[in-house]
Amino acid sequence: MNKFDSIRPYQDQEVNSTLRKLAFDKDIVNTIIDTKSYPLINKLPFSRMLISLMLWIRVRKIETIREYQDIFEGIVNNIVQTTIDNFSVSGIDNLDKNKSYLFISNHRDITLDSALLNLTLHQNGFNTTNNAVGNNLLSEKWASDLMRLNRSFIIDRSDKSKKDIYKSLFLASEFISMSLKDKNESIWIAQKQGRSKDGIDFTDPSVLKMIHLSDRKTNIDEFFNSLSVVPISISYEKDPNDLLKAKELYLTSMNTEYTKEPKEDLQSIADGITGDKGNVHLSIGEVIHFDDNCYEASAKLITDQINDLYKCHATNEAACVIQGLPLNESKFSEEEIENAMSYLKERLHSVEDSMQPFFLKQYSNSNYKL
Repeated sequence: MNKFDSIRPYQDQEVNSTLRKLAFDKDIVNTIIDTKSYPLINKLPFSRMLISLMLWIRVRKIETIREYQDIFEGIVNNIVQTTIDNFSVSGIDNLDKNKSYLFISNHRDITLDSALLNLTLHQNGFNTTNNAVGNNLLSEKWASDLMRLNRSFIIDRSDKSKKDIYKSLFLASEFISMSLKDKNESIWIAQKQGRSKDGIDFTDPSVLKMIHLSDRKTNIDEFFNSLSVVPISISYEKDPNDLLKAKELYLTSMNTEYTKEPKEDLQSIADGITGDKGNVHLSIGEVIHFDDNCYEASAKLITDQINDLYKCHATNEAACVIQGLPLNESKFSEEEIENAMSYLKERLHSVEDSMQPFFLKQYSNSNYKL
C-alpha cells in the first residue's frame, strides 16, 4: 500500500472498474435526470436503467487516465462552446513543456478554474496538472471518484484533532513535493481555501505554510524557488453563482452563520458549468522569484502578480458605474458598458434590496487592485 493512496489521483489500473461502478451509481443517474439532458428517455419506463446502460456502453472500454481525460476534454470544450462567448488565453509561451510547475491560482469557480487551465495545457501539448481539492467537496463518493479520475488529489479539511489535521496536511505537502520534484508532474492549487466570493483575490499564507510543511528545514524562498511557482489569474465576465455568493456574503456580514444546504456545493458546480459566463480570460504568469524568507511577504508577492494578471470585463466597470464608484480610463465602449449594466440590473431583480450591494461588489471589487 502506498502512503498516498488515501489522497492521490486514481491510476490507470483503477480506471475501468471505477467507471463501470459509477455507470450504475443511482446518485449519478439521478443527477443526469435532474439536468434534463435526455428528456425523451426520462419519460420512458426504466429510464434510470437505460441511462445506466448508456453510461456503461460509453465507459466500458476506457482503460487509462489519458483516455478518460480525452473524453473530459470534449466535455470542457463543449462547455466553452455553449456557455462562454469568447475564451482567451495569455502567457502560455511562459511555460516549458519539459518542466513541472506549481500553479497558484485565484479561485472563482469550483471546477472550471483548473479545468480551463488543463484544457489549455492539453491543447498546447503540455501535460495536465494534479489538482488540489478540499475534501469538503467530496462528501459524495461518486464526486470524489470523478475528481480523482481527473487527476485531483485531496487536501483533508475535516474537523479533527490538531494532530490529525497536521498529519493530513503533512501528507498533502509530501504529495505536492513528490509530484513536482520526483515525478515532474505539475500541481494546480488555489491561492486560498474556498472561492473568492467578494471579487477580492489574495493569497493566504497558510496555503504556503501547508505546501512547505514537509520541508521546513529549507528556507521559504529557497524552497518555493525550487518549485517553479507560476501565478494564474482567471476572470469571468458573468458568474453563474453570483446570486448565491451575494446571499452568503450578506448573511455573513450580519453575523449570521451561513449553513450550506445539502449538496449545495454540487449544485454550485453544476450551475458554474452550465451557466452563461460571457467572456472568460486565463492569464498565465512567469515563474516567480522569491527573495524573502517570510510566508506573508511571499504570499503578497503572489497576490500582486495574480492581480496584475487579472483581466477586467465590462461587468466589472458597469458594477462600478451602478454604484457611483470612480473609474479611471474605461477599457470598454459605451455600448459594452450599457449592455453589461443591463445584464447586472436584470440579475438584481432576483436579489433582495439588502443583498444588492454584496452582489455588485463581487464585480466592482475585481476592478481595483489590492
